[in-house]
Amino acid sequence: MVTKSEPTGSGSGENNIMVTDLSSVNAKILVEGHKLYTCPDKGLVRIGKELNRFFLAPRKKVIILLIGNHSAGKSSFINWYIGERLLKTGVAIETQGFTLVTSGKKRESLGGVATLHLDHRFSPLEDIRGAVDFLSTEISTSTKKCFSLVTFVDTPGLVDGEMHYPYDIEETINWIGGIADQIIVFFDPIGQALCRRTLNTIEELNKKHAEKMRLFLSKADDAGDEADRQKVMMQIVQELCKRPSLNRNGFSMPAIYLPDNCKPNDCANQIEVLCSGIEDLVTRNVQMALTNLEKDCKILESELQVHIKADDDNISHNSSVSKTAAVITTVLFIISASLILPLMIVRKETVIREPISGSVFSTLMERFDDENEKPEEPSVTNKMTTALLFLLLIAYSFYGYLRAKLGLKPTLAKAKREFLLSSLKFIKETVTNKKRSLFQEYLQQSIDDPDLISFRLLD
Repeated sequence: MVTKSEPTGSGSGENNIMVTDLSSVNAKILVEGHKLYTCPDKGLVRIGKELNRFFLAPRKKVIILLIGNHSAGKSSFINWYIGERLLKTGVAIETQGFTLVTSGKKRESLGGVATLHLDHRFSPLEDIRGAVDFLSTEISTSTKKCFSLVTFVDTPGLVDGEMHYPYDIEETINWIGGIADQIIVFFDPIGQALCRRTLNTIEELNKKHAEKMRLFLSKADDAGDEADRQKVMMQIVQELCKRPSLNRNGFSMPAIYLPDNCKPNDCANQIEVLCSGIEDLVTRNVQMALTNLEKDCKILESELQVHIKADDDNISHNSSVSKTAAVITTVLFIISASLILPLMIVRKETVIREPISGSVFSTLMERFDDENEKPEEPSVTNKMTTALLFLLLIAYSFYGYLRAKLGLKPTLAKAKREFLLSSLKFIKETVTNKKRSLFQEYLQQSIDDPDLISFRLLD
């Protein structure tokens, strides 16, 4: 959970510390959860691939896309939110491309290619001609509010007329809107809030991602008195309602402006609604990460048990088949040997035509003794040895054929079976305990009753 930040950004140091501490707990939860998925040896993603299941590691940061007309205050809001003058602002068009603003260990600026390496989710932008050349990242060390868990995407101001962009800006915005967790639209009351390009872009985004859209009237303190602000609001609402996809129930467009202690203003400022929305988005991301972790663990544990149980059943079945085939093959081998070997003992003088007695092995031993007494006739022994080897070869081939006909079932390779067993143990012990610990840390931010927390976690 994240404590609501003061809309003016001038809260006491104690409040700021509290927000940072809570954000650090959420950041720790997301990082630890991400490691459980991406561990190279036994991460949930790796285990899932072995089972033909594909899992996504939780996002460490939410992506917030800011769009609006030229000079709507997008860059200024980001600077205010992080408490640092990071992006250029002004009446002139300052933002030419897309700028990711994220937190890191040190202040750094990255180009387009480096940005793609930093966050692979933006790699498909390479398919949009020229987009990567106008993509950059600004890394800040700020720990204000929830910035450590947020990545802002600042966009070029949209204007009508002959303004030419060296890439397809509408396609780029629509694509980023698809991966963004929230899309914030700023309408400037004194600028080109109702420009056709802005409205067309908003309409396209709203068709596919209406649940992500948040509309705000920025720079409300520059719109004059309350009556003027209401007129501006009505004009914007009327223009939006002309477009069917934007004409929806529950329409809301809070009026905001950046608070300035040096510029007192009686205008009602709803910027806390925007900040609260960002904080709620971060909270939902943490909750979703924990929920997905629990759900994915149950899925993997269940499937691992199914695969191991199926392999155990196949091994047991194959063992029974092998025993049955071995018994049948042994019986047939003995019968064949009893019928064939006596006929192999042939004397030079006579051909043995004795009926086969019940004591076959006694007869064979007598024949062997006779042969030993007559070393001049070793051919009989050689023939018997050859016959035995031939019978053994036939018996072994018949044993394999019989096993196949009786229905051998496929079993897992030894290495894969050991991997599945160790993965099941890893999930039951390591992941389950870690998941319980992360849930407990998260709940302790808002619940101080350990008995209540432990009751739910042990359920």
